[in-house]
Amino acid sequence: MKYLMFACVALLAFSSLVFCNVTVLQKTQTDKDKSQHKIVIYQVFTRLFGNTNTTNKPWGTIEENGVGKFKDFTPNALREIRKLGVTHIWYTGVLHHDVIRDYTAYGISNDDPDVVKGRAGSPYAIKDYYSVDPDLAVDPAKRMEEFKALVQRSHQEGLKVFIDIVPNHVARNYHSTGKPSGVKDFGENDNKKVIYARDNNFYYLPGTEFKVPLLAEKPLGGSSHPLADGKFEEVPAKVTGNGSRLAQPKADDWYETVKINYGIYTNGLRDFVLLPEGYDQKSYKDHQSYWQQQSLPDTWLKFRDICLFWLEFGVDGFRFDMAEMVPVEFWSYLNSTIKLAYPQTILVAEVYNPTFFRSYLKSGKMDYLYDKVDFYDTLKRVMQGKAPADRLVKIQAESADIEHHMIHFLENHDEQRLASPGFAGNAQKGKPAMVVSATISTSPTLVYFGQEVGEPGAENAGFGKATRTSIFDYVGVPAHQRWMNGGAFDGGKLSAEEKGMRNFYQRLLNFTISSPALMGKYEEIHSYNRSNSANYSDRIFSFARWSDQQKLLITASFDDARQHTFDLLIPSTLVKAWNLKDGNYDLTDQLKSENKFQLHISKHVGKVKLTLEPLESLILEVNKKKVR
Repeated sequence: MKYLMFACVALLAFSSLVFCNVTVLQKTQTDKDKSQHKIVIYQVFTRLFGNTNTTNKPWGTIEENGVGKFKDFTPNALREIRKLGVTHIWYTGVLHHDVIRDYTAYGISNDDPDVVKGRAGSPYAIKDYYSVDPDLAVDPAKRMEEFKALVQRSHQEGLKVFIDIVPNHVARNYHSTGKPSGVKDFGENDNKKVIYARDNNFYYLPGTEFKVPLLAEKPLGGSSHPLADGKFEEVPAKVTGNGSRLAQPKADDWYETVKINYGIYTNGLRDFVLLPEGYDQKSYKDHQSYWQQQSLPDTWLKFRDICLFWLEFGVDGFRFDMAEMVPVEFWSYLNSTIKLAYPQTILVAEVYNPTFFRSYLKSGKMDYLYDKVDFYDTLKRVMQGKAPADRLVKIQAESADIEHHMIHFLENHDEQRLASPGFAGNAQKGKPAMVVSATISTSPTLVYFGQEVGEPGAENAGFGKATRTSIFDYVGVPAHQRWMNGGAFDGGKLSAEEKGMRNFYQRLLNFTISSPALMGKYEEIHSYNRSNSANYSDRIFSFARWSDQQKLLITASFDDARQHTFDLLIPSTLVKAWNLKDGNYDLTDQLKSENKFQLHISKHVGKVKLTLEPLESLILEVNKKKVR
């Protein structure tokens, strides 16, 4: 969230006590929950996807810069996304969050620019958990019906649907107009005279008034607005979303949000029972049975009801924002409840601290976590030429026991665009990294919309600055707009290079979701080649993937300047595992089927003569029959 990584957790005044002990799993453990094929998640920032307006005025209004709608995800658009090799779509920014636009005619209160980031608002400052962003509807009065129709269209085109749940914080002015009868708002029954009470939803600073932070830039870029007066009424002041207990948060605090209380005292002590020892090895049914016997904080029950509401609505899974800032016991309760009612639900968590990975998977019952701090960060440095590819060997080995559960990505709404100057400066440099990221493990692959056509995120939209496509403002996404081609979704306005990029992604992603080998075994052969192949460089990375049905040799060059010619050597351990006899075997490149190579086995060691062009990758499938 807000481009902050796991280091931001240190800002929490009581963060260190929201985690339970980690039980390290044995690397021999097998996953019984692996699907037959890999999955690919396509993240779309919903308000930006269908916007065809190219004005891109900094701090521009919705009338000036335009906005995408639910209706823009036409059957044809969804079909083209599916044809890219996508199995799941993550609609980011769907829930009703603060937004600087007058919707009072629809019974929605106005939001104050002094506590809203950007003009379109942060998608992680949720104002109403039982409704969706009115900006996204043609008729705001029918916004829930329009989103329901989108979920149904997505399912009809073979895509499963994710939305965000933001458990750590809500907007400062949270107020639900869409909640079902009998549901109480967050904070509605709170005792505001105390800092903490177990069943309070918020933490309070009794005797103080909230003060708007001192910002370097005025709200809305200084544009006139009746509520932009440097004031926001909140008495008593609440603890801010990132844990700041200042009545006047700082500019880099999450000042637009307030922190949710899960039953943890401000000194870190817990007001709920812990999971008994050994529950990291028990099923979600055991977890649910345990929690049914316990007294639970009110916040736990509120988020349970919210999640069950959206699952009944028709969504297939959730991406939980900043999940590590919420106690793992809550996740044990929530996720076991979800799985009991909707066993096929997919649960993805934004967790950045590697020491918490196994706890949130095994005790918290998450399905998948972000593989950012280890894998993504290392791969980024390799792409930038700041680290050798050798580093990837250790990173992958360290997560071997949980590799299936670690989502791989090169872009998302929090990260810099690949083509931006602050990252790689050229989308082409992402090709070898994308091959490695998508094929090295059995984990899901995440692609951010526009990534597949090399979108650089160069627009200065207002609050959101260049190198990342803004999530706070109304803005167009130029390369993506060229692919949209006015609603044809045929790439008609893409440049030749952009078309080539999308074709590359389409070939790669479709291969990953159909390859049995990518759900099978892995062996890195990079180290063997670094020691034994004369011209094999630290700018190359190689590994093998296989199953009973398919055997693959994968090699990628991160060098953008020169060609590499070398013998790719296959160690005897792999030759034996593949049961290959001495002789020659044809190899076919799965990225470019016209590329043919030959594997020569002699004395139980293999060799493939290769020439890799700058930034070229090969996915070589071994012909089952030996060449005579």
